[in-house]
Amino acid sequence: MNCPNCGNGLVPGAKFCGACGATVAAAEAPPPQPPPQYQPSPAGGGIRIDDDARGQGRGYSYEILHQPSFALAVVRLAAEQSIQAEAGAMVSMSANVELQSQMKGGLMGALKRAVGGESAFVSTFTARGGPGEVTFAPGSPGDIAAIEMNNQLFYVQSSSYLAGDAGLQVDTRWGGAKSFFGGEGLFVLQVTGTGLLLLSSFGAIHRKRLTAGERYVVDTGHLVAWEGTTQYTLRKAAAGFFRTMVSGEGVVAEFAGPGEILIQTRNLAALAGLLKPFFPTQGGGGSGGFSLGG
Repeated sequence: MNCPNCGNGLVPGAKFCGACGATVAAAEAPPPQPPPQYQPSPAGGGIRIDDDARGQGRGYSYEILHQPSFALAVVRLAAEQSIQAEAGAMVSMSANVELQSQMKGGLMGALKRAVGGESAFVSTFTARGGPGEVTFAPGSPGDIAAIEMNNQLFYVQSSSYLAGDAGLQVDTRWGGAKSFFGGEGLFVLQVTGTGLLLLSSFGAIHRKRLTAGERYVVDTGHLVAWEGTTQYTLRKAAAGFFRTMVSGEGVVAEFAGPGEILIQTRNLAALAGLLKPFFPTQGGGGSGGFSLGG
């Protein structure tokens, strides 16, 4: 900023020139800029996850702590606001938070959830008489992704759903052989609407964005969620039964963009297979166990 009379350099906000004494007209402050708006991914609606793992929605705020190995979701509710969660997901809550469990969708809805690998009951947490706090965590070590859905459709592996805005529609969908994810049954969760969606993973979460027509293959044991804009088919990892067997890979999902996929870096079924030799058999003679002397 310079003096319009003598050209002397001025400090920002100066009203008089120190060299010639001329009065300096106050510069007009730039108009306030609106906050940056989320721009959808060109590959689809995009999976919006805040970089600082914090955010807010209709009547609540949230943050994810202790990432990526032992993540904990902290949700702060305004008075009379609610959030829904999978049964058993709650770690702690304020004393004024009311917990109600019910069979969402009635008996048939509960049966669909049960055969899809979920609990038949849904827990609803409501802050009564004032603000309250609820914390959630998955049963296995890993990360939590806080997704801010904006009138979108996601498909979620049933064991990865942790909690979500009470306004989201969560339904168990039958997809036939198309949805047969090894160890996950014949069902996937279909989540639609606007609001916070909390997903858990075993290990860290890796994001993969696909452009239109781009194809990508993911082991089904590593899937967490994907956008409804992506198309997928299931197939063997390698051509022929023998090649698939010796490769150590089983069924994989081949996706076609546009859209985004969330992938977990560890496979719970693979870990169970590694630990199996160290568990005792029903006969009491464990194979590969440890000897503690004698």
